[in-house]
Amino acid sequence: MAKITLRSRLFLSHLAVMAVGIITLVIIGRLYSPRLFVISLERYENGVLSVQRHRTQLVKGFEAAWSRGMLWAILMGGSTAAGLSYWVSRWIIRPLDQMEDVTRLFASGQLSERVPPSEIMEIQRLANSFNRMATDLENVEQRRRELIGDLTHELRTPLTILHGYLEGLADGAVPAETDLYQRLADETTRLQRLVNDLQELSKLEAGYLPIQTQTVELSALLTGLVRAFADQFASDDRVILTLDCPEDLPAVCADPIRVEQIMINLLSNALRYTEKGRVTVTAWPDNRRVYISIADTGIGIAEADLPYVFERFWRADRSRNRGSGGTGLGLTICRRLVEVQGGQIEVKSQVGEGSEFIFWLPQVD
Repeated sequence: MAKITLRSRLFLSHLAVMAVGIITLVIIGRLYSPRLFVISLERYENGVLSVQRHRTQLVKGFEAAWSRGMLWAILMGGSTAAGLSYWVSRWIIRPLDQMEDVTRLFASGQLSERVPPSEIMEIQRLANSFNRMATDLENVEQRRRELIGDLTHELRTPLTILHGYLEGLADGAVPAETDLYQRLADETTRLQRLVNDLQELSKLEAGYLPIQTQTVELSALLTGLVRAFADQFASDDRVILTLDCPEDLPAVCADPIRVEQIMINLLSNALRYTEKGRVTVTAWPDNRRVYISIADTGIGIAEADLPYVFERFWRADRSRNRGSGGTGLGLTICRRLVEVQGGQIEVKSQVGEGSEFIFWLPQVD
């Protein structure tokens, strides 16, 4: 059985309503109009005027006039109703046809197409939802392409190194030394770390990474982390690590494991890029939020690079390089971890003066 399009359904529904109205008009007019006319004539007969002799002719004349008038009424009314029904159906269906065209363009890869606005409120709501979905799909596709390009770029260097050294070992051109094996182990470790970071970032962006929020006492958590990092750098007096945190710091609603992960990443970066100076961790409450700052006196980041600090695989020439051991995903993961816990993170920096990363978490009500 063939399916009827929405345009046909709307058009046929208008025609059906019109047909019912016309049939009703014809039936009532045909059955009752002459009878009512006769009743009127009888009233005249009881009065001054006598129309007995002309009743039949009057009735026939009335029927003929009524028939002609009804014919013209049907033709004019039917034509008008049919034309109006067709116009209305076209008016309603046009934006749906446009959506269908946009869908075809999407299927062909043209993700920048959008449904134009409509005068019909319901269609406009549908168009808005469709356009939001189209924008999300375009952003997802853009991120996918960027991720594939960045990942290819990041994997090429260690794989090239591994391939070159293994080829040299195979044909004897490179001597098998302990340092060489250590270099190969370092490259495989970096590859493994890159894969792990990518897996965690993909789970974060897809919403699959479990976040178990609870009441967290930041004062104790920060004290323990700073003490652990200070112990690692106890033999190196080039960098001084300090903590400025009040003991009565309000508790936050967060996942302690993820907060610790954020702090470890930010502290590691600060200590890595501060050859000599100070790294200061500061915490304070403000407006139902608890702010945490990790400030260093390291090499800093250029102002032009600040908008890209939290992008995947971002590195500035002077502040980030592959030799430092980073994957270029740490700050991206930090931003997503802060956001999924209801907070935000930002960075302030000047070249040669250091950097400051500040993030906040919601305070416990």
